[in-house]
Amino acid sequence: MSTAHSTTYTGTAKCLHWVVAAIWIGSWLIGIVAVHWRDELNPDHGLTILRKALASTLLILVVARIAWRLTHPAPPLPGSMSPLMQRGALVGHVLLYVVALVALPVSGWFWSSVADKPIMMLGLLQVPALVSPNPDLYDLAKLMHTWTAWACGALVGGHVLVALKHHFVDKDEVMAGMLPRARG
Repeated sequence: MSTAHSTTYTGTAKCLHWVVAAIWIGSWLIGIVAVHWRDELNPDHGLTILRKALASTLLILVVARIAWRLTHPAPPLPGSMSPLMQRGALVGHVLLYVVALVALPVSGWFWSSVADKPIMMLGLLQVPALVSPNPDLYDLAKLMHTWTAWACGALVGGHVLVALKHHFVDKDEVMAGMLPRARG
């Protein structure tokens, strides 16, 4: 079946995808700046507070996104994709959800909890600590979050590259199915 409906995601799925992507990428970039240019650009930890406020909203949005996805399946992949490529797409998406959308925010939450640093969700409410403060776990928590962040950067970068390949090389409707529709 090759109707427009069968190759495109729902409006809600697109909205959740792009809002989560924007928050995730923004938070990830702010995190890099906050850590690597700490003295110059983040001496009072304002960027860190902003990043936590943004990233903490991902936990709620991810629940909404997963619930939507479970009740509204993705459109079928093109028949031109081999079974191996279709399996790779499934594994890639599962990794994005598990690592980038769950493990990264949870590892940051864990690190903040261990360090006894509050997380204010959008500056409105304090997220409860995941664990009790524990200075002995600080270095491990930092290492977990840092390595998870770099792994996520690679996953998201790969996701973008594969989407661009679908659009420009394969010339199929995979990427177009997630793009917002132009009004005309």
